[in-house]
Parts: sequence; C-alpha cells; structure tokens
Amino acid sequence: MAKGNIGVTSDNIFPVIKKFLYSDHEIFLRELVSNAVDASQKLKTLASVGEFKGELGELKVWVNIDKKKGTLTISDRGIGMTAEEIEKYINQIAFSGAEEFLEKYKNDAQAIIGHFGLGFYSSFMVSKKVEIFTLSHKEGAVAQHWSCKGDPEYTLEDTIKSDRGTDIVLHIDDENKDFLEESKIQELLTKYCKFLPVEIAFGKKKDWKDGKQVETDEDNIINNPNPAWTRKPADLKDEDYAAFYRELHPMSEDPLFHIHLNVDYPFNLTGILYFPKIKNNIDIQRNKIQLYCNQVFVTDHVENIVPEYLTLLHGVIDSPDIPLNVSRSYLQSDANVKKISGHITKKVADRLQEIFKADRKNFEEKWDNLKVFIQYGMLSDEKFYERAEKFALLKNVDSNYYTFEEYKTLVGENQKDKNGDLIYLYANNTDEQYSYIQHAKDKGYDVLVMDGQLDVHVVSQLEQKFEKTRFVRVDSDVIDKIIVKDEVSQVNLSDEQRNALVTVFESQIPAMEKANFIVTFEQLSPTANPVFVTQNEFMRRMKEMSALQGGMMSFYGEMPDSYNLVVNTAHPVVEKLLAEEEAVCSTEVAPVATELAEIKAKHDTLKDSQKDKKDEEIPVAEKDELSALAKQLDELEDKKKAVYRNFASGNKQVRQLIDLALLANNMLKGEALANFVKRSVDMM
Repeated sequence: MAKGNIGVTSDNIFPVIKKFLYSDHEIFLRELVSNAVDASQKLKTLASVGEFKGELGELKVWVNIDKKKGTLTISDRGIGMTAEEIEKYINQIAFSGAEEFLEKYKNDAQAIIGHFGLGFYSSFMVSKKVEIFTLSHKEGAVAQHWSCKGDPEYTLEDTIKSDRGTDIVLHIDDENKDFLEESKIQELLTKYCKFLPVEIAFGKKKDWKDGKQVETDEDNIINNPNPAWTRKPADLKDEDYAAFYRELHPMSEDPLFHIHLNVDYPFNLTGILYFPKIKNNIDIQRNKIQLYCNQVFVTDHVENIVPEYLTLLHGVIDSPDIPLNVSRSYLQSDANVKKISGHITKKVADRLQEIFKADRKNFEEKWDNLKVFIQYGMLSDEKFYERAEKFALLKNVDSNYYTFEEYKTLVGENQKDKNGDLIYLYANNTDEQYSYIQHAKDKGYDVLVMDGQLDVHVVSQLEQKFEKTRFVRVDSDVIDKIIVKDEVSQVNLSDEQRNALVTVFESQIPAMEKANFIVTFEQLSPTANPVFVTQNEFMRRMKEMSALQGGMMSFYGEMPDSYNLVVNTAHPVVEKLLAEEEAVCSTEVAPVATELAEIKAKHDTLKDSQKDKKDEEIPVAEKDELSALAKQLDELEDKKKAVYRNFASGNKQVRQLIDLALLANNMLKGEALANFVKRSVDMM
C-alpha cells in the first residue's frame, strides 16, 4: 500500500473547495457523471481504432445510493485507471497559489472547477471521504483502490475488481444528507445529465403490483443519449421535433416553428430552437434555452450567448467551443461566443423570412404569437430590424395583415394631412374605442390594432424609421383634427358662452383618481356625438412607456391622466342646452355681469394708471384699492359660476351627456355607472 500527499501548492485546498464551491455544490454530480461518460466514450474510440481489442459489452454509467452506508456511487465500464494514471490525474492538481485563486475566482464556482481541473475534487464539497475503485482496460492491469478523507493525505493500494472501469464512492457528510435522497439525485441527473451520450442508470424501473410500486430487474435510464439536435435534419420529421419539444418542456403548449442549427465552420454549433406561443408578459418566457457542451448541461441562462430578445425562444444550443465550465465574464468577451450569437440571429431571421415566403397564410395566423418576439428583436438589434422589416406585419381592425410597404401603399395619399404627413391611425382596444374607429372608417380611413406589450415602443421606432409619418391613436382627438385636410370649422361661441358651458360641464364631471379633464369645444358635424372624451397622444404614450421602462421616465407615470371632454357645438342637443342655460340663468347672471363689467373697468383704469410707475411710487391706498377690486372680481366670478353650477345640477341632460361620453371610453364605473342607469330609466 502506498501513502502520499496530493500534489498541491497549498495545504488548504479542501477548505477552499468546500467554502467557495458551496453555493454550487450540486455541480459535483454533473462532474463525476461526465467523467464516467468520458471514460466510456474513450473506450469506444480506442476500440474503433483497434487499440482496444476486448469486448465492449454494456457501456452505461450507474448511479447508486446506499442510505445505510451513507454512500453515493458513480460507476462506469470505461477505460479505468492504472496506479500511474491515478498518480498523474488524481494526485497532481494544477492549483495556483491560494491567495491568487481566492481573489480571482471567489465569485465563480464553475470557473474554479474548469480552470483548475477540480471536476473530480468537487466531490469533496459533499463528502467526508471519497474512494476510487478502478481497473484499467489495459491488458495485465492491476485494480487500484484510492482513498482520501478531504485532506492532502491519500492511500493507494492494489485491490480486486472483477470488471474494468471505475467506481467513485462518496461518503456523504452530515451537512449534505439530502444527496442520499432518491428524489434529489433524480432531480439533479435530470437537470444535468438528461442528454448525455451514454446511458445513465439510476436504480431500477418500478411497476405497480398489488397496489404498490415494486422494483423490476430493468435499469431506470434517466437520459436520452441521442437527442434530436444530434441527428441530421434530413432524418427528422415534424413529429420528431414536436416530441423533442415535449421532452424539453412537457407542460408547454406546442410551439409555432422550429430552427435546426447545424454549423461546423468557423465554429461548431448544433441545436434546435423553437418559437413558443408568447403571451403578452415577455418576462416569464425567458431562460428556456438550455446550453450544452457535448451534451453536458451547462446553464439555462444564455443571455450572454444569444442576444437578449432571442432568450424568448425555447430549445437547446450545444457547442464544444463554449467550455463546460465557463464564467459570465468569459462569455461576454469570447470571440467564438460573439460569432455564435451573430450566426443564431441571422439563422432566426432567415427562417422567419423563409416561412413567410413559403406559407404567408400560416405566418399570418401565427402572427399574434410571434409579434412580441419579432418586435423585441427589432427594437434591440438594428441588424435584425433590417431583416425583419420584410416580414414584420401590421394588423388592422378588420384582421387583415400587411407588410410595412404594403400598408404604406394601402393608406397612401388618403391618410396624408394637408402638410403631407402620412398618419397611421391605431387602436389599442377595439371594443373601448369602437365609436372612434367607426368615425375614422366613415371618413374612409384604415385603423391598425396596436394592443401588444411592446407596441408603444414600436410606434416610436417606426416614426423614426418612416419618412414624414406619425402614429396617432384613434381616440386622441376628433378625426378631422388628427388628419387635418382643410381648415377646421371655427367654434361660433362668445367668450361668455364658452365660460358658461365650461362651468356647466366641469361641475358635473365625476371625480376620478389621478385623472384631470379639460372641457374643449369643436364645431363638428351635427351627426357626430354631442360630447366625447379624447386623450393627448404624447402624454398618454409617455405614461405607457414609463410603465414599461421606469427609470428616468418614471415621473410621467406619476402624473395624472389628462383627458379632453370635447363638446360638439354643432350638435342640436348642445345648441338646445346652451339656449336653455341662457334662458334659465340670464336673470341671475345679468346683474352680476353688469357689476363685473363696472368693477373690471375700475380695476383696469387703476392698473393702467400705475403701469409706468415703480412699486415704491404707488401709494399704499391705491395698492389696497387695486387688491380689493381684484378680490371683488373673483367673488363676482364665483357668484356667476355658482349660477351655472346650480343650473347644471338641476339639468339631468348635462350629466347624461358626460356619462355617455365616459361610457363610450369604458370610464364609467361603480356609483357613477349605477347613477347613470337610474337616470336613464327616469328620463325614458
């Protein structure tokens, strides 16, 4: 029996391993199983070139738990090791000085393993003792037993082993007893080893017998050694791709399309990417691409390998050019990773263009699910935008789809205003904005549907890309003011009539949290609605963008919503209401108006007399008189407004007109809605 010290440059390797790999301690199982797979694959290679002439027999990796003994064992029938090979590959660790090691790699457990050949030694994260029983495939080899208790001392001695290969026996320590639970090991094997190229057996398959589960003699194989991405596209059918997707994401809906990646120059890359049915919430769709290195799972956080928008895709990427143990900083700077990212972007865009050209009808049917993904790509990657503008679609309220160029031709001269700007009308809720859509269609205009999570950003992007083009929501103003063809008809109201109607309508607008209303007037068609609500395009868009972006734009989100209550002065109902107001209020308003005029004349005369004087030259008495006159004016204005408010509160038609406008915008809620229903019944 030989004894010795493991060849390291620091005595504290094991405390370092336990401490700095602890957060990622489950990685040990991946490392040990991967080593066993490598040993099996190497034996196949030696047999194929004639260097191993024995029988390969059954090449599997077995994982077994013995809870009584407290051991977890990983076994293979691969090439095995001689005493010399144990000395070379196990006892000598390429390990730099402890201080440099800790400083450089303390935040990156996977980089620790990869940079320092610690794959096997990751077993000490969970073990108080590790044993190796191994027999080399070489003729005449003697089986070896290696043992270490988590310190630099080890023992190595000859032993008896009936079959070639290696058994790694982990004596699990007290802090990690969960790794002796079948469910835990099953979970980790499924996560890390699901597609390894050699069968992984974990226990035996179980069948139901006499009302309980019993073990059979058949190995429980937890992996698929020949996943779809490792096969040639010509050998796969659509049902094969669908079956593989269900294997990856058993609880997900069927995907829309797939892309099979198969590149061998200038880098190696295989994989299958799927377009899922993306709902509006893009955040919950991320991290569904799994990264593999030679079929060994690395991570499902691939944001440094593919552009951010491509993280919405599902599937698998496998590349031996991305190391198994890889740090995020490495991914950000590696040239191969950047090439892979660019290639995937091109392949995705080319595939979408191909599908669009081959079967446009099918593409249109899937557009609502593809839309968020394509828009995300266009917003975040200029090269993707350049490709996508050929197949990105605009959908109108009649569910017709158009490319950008097709839609520009469709609306053409018809939707240009008098300044030559092309106006794209859109709605984000066809039910709530139905009446506005109809007004636009009555004018012969087309209206788009822009109801997606990213549409507000896309609208801003397209306004920058398209020459002399504006996107305007159809309810942002009256249609004749959105697309101004000629001079807009002037409102024929005196200042007194305007002020009276503003007070009448303002006094009856129901209170709403974080909402301000401004009463405005338009001289529209007598057949247009008497009163309706619009919302300024710029402010509304800023608020919507702030809800998604936050940051510097968040102050827009804190501002109240600003609406216009537009009164159509050409409508007979409004004309009648104005006449009634003047008839009812004139007796009370006339003497107030006369007094107002007199006081205002005095106020203006006195103010004019002071305009060329410095403040210290104006007598205090004159200042006091001017202040008193201003106060009288305010009191008289309030008195006059009180007359109008009193008229409005007694006139059910005013509140009815306002509520009808709010109802058309789905803004009438709760008590206000109940009052409207009751008032409607009373007025019938």
